[in-house]
Amino acid sequence: MASVRYVAIGDSFTEGVGDELPDGTVRGWADLAAQGWADAAGEPIQYANLAIRGKLIRPIVEQQLEPALALKPTHLSFNGGGNDMLRPRADLEGIVGLFEHVLSRCDEEGVRLIVLSGANPSAGLPLGRVLQTRGDRLSSAVEKRLSARDDVITAYNWFDRELAGGEFWSVDRLHMNPRGHHRVAARVLTSLGLQAPGEWWRLRDIPEIERLKGSAYYREHVAPWVRRRLTGTSSGDNRQAKFGGGWVQLSPGG
Repeated sequence: MASVRYVAIGDSFTEGVGDELPDGTVRGWADLAAQGWADAAGEPIQYANLAIRGKLIRPIVEQQLEPALALKPTHLSFNGGGNDMLRPRADLEGIVGLFEHVLSRCDEEGVRLIVLSGANPSAGLPLGRVLQTRGDRLSSAVEKRLSARDDVITAYNWFDRELAGGEFWSVDRLHMNPRGHHRVAARVLTSLGLQAPGEWWRLRDIPEIERLKGSAYYREHVAPWVRRRLTGTSSGDNRQAKFGGGWVQLSPGG
């Protein structure tokens, strides 16, 4: 059995939305970091990803944490709260409490926790100032609560000013593009004490469709989001985790 068994839980950020491959599947920072981990360590690792887009933080914890721990991982990465911050009444204290619960369960199971904060998309979004304020408060609160835990691996992306730049975001302005996901993966590997490929910090220019502006942006991205809020549905409804069936083994150079 591989000495490293890494499982990721979360929402679209961890599922990898925005980093689509030619066949339409998503990759994302967690997949990249897992393969980069095997490459840098020079030995196979086992990897699973239970993240599902659109999930609020409580369903992430209630639906993904225990199945993830049941896999008996050595490491578990956790991020959540981004979708909560888009809602009118975000319970920031409750969100921080859920981070503490995940840490407590990892302690009980002897699992090393990797905590991430999401990157900051507020510059490109409607009501971005509100999101900026909430994200600042949440990220600062999580960092403060975990500051005494030197054993927790952290990759705090919210305050990465470069990552907040438009060139790291996809056309919907809410999810990172491949550039952004590679930069986050590089931050995770660095936090693990591993060497990330140098180009991951800033990929070459990636051809993208022209960014939607004005009414086109609202029609293509904002209106569907509003419809989901009004109908109580989520982009993750009826979706299965992409690596939810158990471990996949990643070999160096794979």
